[in-house]
Amino acid sequence: MTTAVRPRQQDADIKDADILLVDDIPDNLRVLSTILESEGYRCRKAISGALALNAIALAPPDLILLDITMPNMDGFEVCRQLKVNEITQSIPIIFLTARDAETEKEQAFDLGAADYIVKPFMAYEVLLRVKHQLALRRQQQQLEAQNQQLQAEIKERQQAEAELRRQRQRSEELLTNVLPFQIAQRLKEREQAIADQFDAVTILFADIVGFSPVAAQLTPCELVHLLNQMFSRFDELAAIYKLEKIKTIGDAYMVAAGVPCPRPDHAQAIAHMALDMQATISDFHQPDGHPFRLRIGINSGPVVAGVIGIRKFIYDLWGDTVNIASFMETTGEAGKIQVSELTYAHLKDHFTLNPRGPVCLKNGDSMTTYWLTPQQRAIPQPTQITSLDYPPGPALCCG
Repeated sequence: MTTAVRPRQQDADIKDADILLVDDIPDNLRVLSTILESEGYRCRKAISGALALNAIALAPPDLILLDITMPNMDGFEVCRQLKVNEITQSIPIIFLTARDAETEKEQAFDLGAADYIVKPFMAYEVLLRVKHQLALRRQQQQLEAQNQQLQAEIKERQQAEAELRRQRQRSEELLTNVLPFQIAQRLKEREQAIADQFDAVTILFADIVGFSPVAAQLTPCELVHLLNQMFSRFDELAAIYKLEKIKTIGDAYMVAAGVPCPRPDHAQAIAHMALDMQATISDFHQPDGHPFRLRIGINSGPVVAGVIGIRKFIYDLWGDTVNIASFMETTGEAGKIQVSELTYAHLKDHFTLNPRGPVCLKNGDSMTTYWLTPQQRAIPQPTQITSLDYPPGPALCCG
């Protein structure tokens, strides 16, 4: 903020003021300039209203001593023109007159005059009134400067607050892109480790069959572009069925239903997703022209879901249900969807499933599994998501 001006400094500033004297009688100008210049004031002179307006337009003064009675353009008209101009309307005007008439004083103050001096001039009166008006002028200028500085600070603060809101909104958008909305809200509320038990969840693992040899033939940009196109299509399907994408690992994709919000149709929603993923992957072709294929595994049951750690948060799932879903994928076959017996119980009345037979687990036990087969229905059309536009390589064809 602007500091207060000390008295001596203020007096020096006043004495350095630029004063315009306007009178059609040269003797009056000489008397006034002698009185004022003897006290160190700088004075300019004009012998008519028109010349005064020209002088003011070239360099607005700090104070004007203006005679009322002048030929062609009197002091009232000069004052009127100055007060309608934004640049000059704040300049204080002291009127000069040989008549101490109340009507003239009233008219002068109505036009915006700051003060009034009656001729013949008394030196002490001229100096006191000039000093007073210049002091008021300086105070007004200081207030205006402080107001401008305050307005600038307010604007700067508003801009900083707006930028902070944009950054906060961007951070929240990034957080909700990484984590489910409900989990992101809990983290924002300073909740530490988040762990929830869910009793009815269905999990899908999908792996792109034979992708590693294809990846070896692509440049890094082509590889990322291809995976981005595939996984973006899967993300769109997950959004359609309101599923929770958990993560991608290399060319593997994991999605779940029933977390973080329980839903009774968790298995059916994942089944629809799996069938649409198998149909969607056929749009992408390998360098030899053959379409890519997925190996998909699905399992249902209880899980623990949550966020752990203090950096690079990820919403993850734990438990045997997750392990068996992954096992369903790794023991599956290309282009097929293998589901566990628990998932079969949820789907048997709604989908076509064919028994595969027992599959041996790592511990030696066996598990009966089923193939989920395509249904006769239209695939939902997802909303297009913009992907990175890397140009495909000469040997890469994306359908």
